Amino acid sequence: MTPNPAVRHPFLDHPATLAFAHRGGAADGLENTHAAFRRAVAAGYRYLETDVHATSDGALVAFHDATLDRVTDARGAIAELPWSRVRRARVAGTEPLPLFEELLEEFPEARWNVDVKAEAALAPLIGLLCRTGAWDRVCVGSFSEARVARAQHLGGPRLATSLGSRGVLGLRLRSYRLPARSRRTAVCVQVPERHGRLRVVDRAFVRAAHALGLQVHVWTVNDAGRMAALLDLGVDGIMTDHIETLRTVLAERGAWA
Repeated sequence: MTPNPAVRHPFLDHPATLAFAHRGGAADGLENTHAAFRRAVAAGYRYLETDVHATSDGALVAFHDATLDRVTDARGAIAELPWSRVRRARVAGTEPLPLFEELLEEFPEARWNVDVKAEAALAPLIGLLCRTGAWDRVCVGSFSEARVARAQHLGGPRLATSLGSRGVLGLRLRSYRLPARSRRTAVCVQVPERHGRLRVVDRAFVRAAHALGLQVHVWTVNDAGRMAALLDLGVDGIMTDHIETLRTVLAERGAWA
């Protein structure tokens, strides 16, 4: 399908469905590493998803968890450690953690969907975008409504963001034809297909988003059948850990660009 033409932010300029490599393609266990992102780019991905945390001395690290414990050979909260300590950690015992600035430099053609995991990471991220001028290449999201609003305030119209949690709720209500705020404050809505027992993404939700000029991106979808069903609903983008699967599904539909 062709993405909704109502949205005109450079981040979203793409001739087909947006295919996001979630954490670079986390299925191989090397999430959010140079190796994962290199593999995704080599596979043809130009939209990459990552997360950011700030170290105690303000370094902006591309990493999902608040602590190093789950996926590295080190321990401790990133926010409480200096970069000199964090840089020694290894994902799966082999891969170093990247700074987000390094990723911007290494993959100059890539666009980045960035989940700001902690308030302390927001100012360093906006500062990095100011220094590099990479506004067209980054879309910011967060589970925190206040953090999204602050990002919008700091970045202004140059910065692409997804809707915050209240915006998503308002959109869901609007899709039920219930009263809700409809002022557009973002360029896209990024949601799971379901939240617990509640189905979030259906045809009415996609229609309501498109009526406001918002693209719909769904995460994290790893099953080919679910990918196909979502594409049939008209979603504009899919985030996946299984990058080969999504590429195959899109290619079969003539939507891999």
